[in-house]
Amino acid sequence: MTTLTAWASYEDTRLCEDRMTQQIDRRSLLAGAALGGATLAGADARAQLGTAPASREIYELRTYHLVNGPMKKRLDAYLQNAFIPAARRAGCGPVGVFTVTIGPGSPSVHVLVPHPSIADFIALPDRLATDPSYAKAAAPFSNATPDGPPYASLDVKLMRAFPHFPRVELPDASGGNKARIFELRTYFSHSDKAGTTKIGMFDTGGEIEIFRRTGLKPVFFAQDLTGSRLPSLTYLLTFPDLATRERNWSTFAADPAWRQLIATPGLTDPEITTGIENQILSPTAYSQI
Repeated sequence: MTTLTAWASYEDTRLCEDRMTQQIDRRSLLAGAALGGATLAGADARAQLGTAPASREIYELRTYHLVNGPMKKRLDAYLQNAFIPAARRAGCGPVGVFTVTIGPGSPSVHVLVPHPSIADFIALPDRLATDPSYAKAAAPFSNATPDGPPYASLDVKLMRAFPHFPRVELPDASGGNKARIFELRTYFSHSDKAGTTKIGMFDTGGEIEIFRRTGLKPVFFAQDLTGSRLPSLTYLLTFPDLATRERNWSTFAADPAWRQLIATPGLTDPEITTGIENQILSPTAYSQI
């Protein structure tokens, strides 16, 4: 992915997002969710008051595809000792590092890098290149030979945080590296209008509030700026364990406000989503999320 490609995609998406409030009728968005009135009305009031922060993080999601064997050890050494310290010095982070435990893509490692802005995303390679501590720590990675590579291939996806969820929310369990798992989910839509409607359903329509109330603890919500199946959005949830995940998703699915929201004409899954992908992730011992 080139810098110009990322920037062009960002500009197109920004213009689409700036028209979000004109494309979404919030009254109809909330019409079917009367049982969650207090929560949903609160979200709608914040939107009408214009309280969304002006600054939203840009998320870089790196996916290192591996081959079973010593690759993982080499990649871990680079991320822990070279990349993460240098990225934090450059103003990025906290940086999350996760392995795929359930779902497509294993073995692979996801690296989530929050950037303060698109300019910081663009500037990071130059900042790393002029960081002598990074150059020294990254030498084994940078000088890897074809018979000892640290990864097989690399994908990079760029995302922009939702207006009313502008920054990563760190799980309490990240302090002290307590036991926790994550669920990475991506929703696909058939058109920009449908994708924008789904974003509004989360961001100002009350769905995130229902998530929180039913035990689905979010880490970030973002609109995808790059990817092979745009338009799409991606979010990350965290749980103590798989049993808690199953229990909380069941609570969410039975929630009266959610049942009415998802039944609202114009908001049903067949109308605005074409598919969902999800993975269960485990954080590495050095992950900051």
